[in-house]
Amino acid sequence: MQHRPLDFAAGRRGHRAAHAGPTPSGPCLATAPQAGLVAAAADAARTRAERARDRDLEDAARAAAKKNARRRRAWVVFEDESGLSQQPVVCRTWAPRGDTPVLTHVGGNWKRLSVAGALAFRWDGRRARFFFHTRPGSYTDRALIAFLRDLKRHFWRQPVILIWDGLPAHTSRRMARYVAHQRAWLRVERLPGYAPELNPVELVWGNRKRRELANVCAPTIDALRAPLRRGCTRVRRHSHLAFSFLRHAGLDFRHGR
Repeated sequence: MQHRPLDFAAGRRGHRAAHAGPTPSGPCLATAPQAGLVAAAADAARTRAERARDRDLEDAARAAAKKNARRRRAWVVFEDESGLSQQPVVCRTWAPRGDTPVLTHVGGNWKRLSVAGALAFRWDGRRARFFFHTRPGSYTDRALIAFLRDLKRHFWRQPVILIWDGLPAHTSRRMARYVAHQRAWLRVERLPGYAPELNPVELVWGNRKRRELANVCAPTIDALRAPLRRGCTRVRRHSHLAFSFLRHAGLDFRHGR
């Protein structure tokens, strides 16, 4: 689904040329230390015991969802949101020797395009689907409820187990009331704590950024829609990507695993 319904991504000086569009990408330009990046202080402050406890809770939540999915023959749906701005994702590219590519982008623009994505896996591991929805600004509980309604129409009369994190829009009173009225088809399992590596949708966002959105200098926020749609459509059309993202997150539905 697209915007409206669901649509189911130093030695010498050289001549510096400006590039406003995407360029071929590979691994990112600089390593974290070269870019001056440091590990998040919040994560460093957590003790090993706390991290292990959170991991156990998250694994338990996913294991429970997997067991219930088999019992109810349900779809397991991982959901997550991501945001885009006009600041480009800088990745390594090709250029003639001495011709350093320069990305020119709009600065000081805080407009945002958000996307909600859902990776769905059938209980027996035989099918996978990807759904996405975009909107300007950020996702609120109202916008996510609309997204869930679209999912309900798609999975008509089929049970769904939804797995997502504990963001405010996922845990608000309005969302809780909506979920309580959807018990006939929807169950929710929450991933405790901040654990993006356990949600395969996070890998969709990373894959898309390094492919369709790499080095894109969008003149307007709306210009990001086309490469975003291409990236999401690519994942939707190639189900092996969905299963590889699932395995990377440590879960597999096949062969009774």
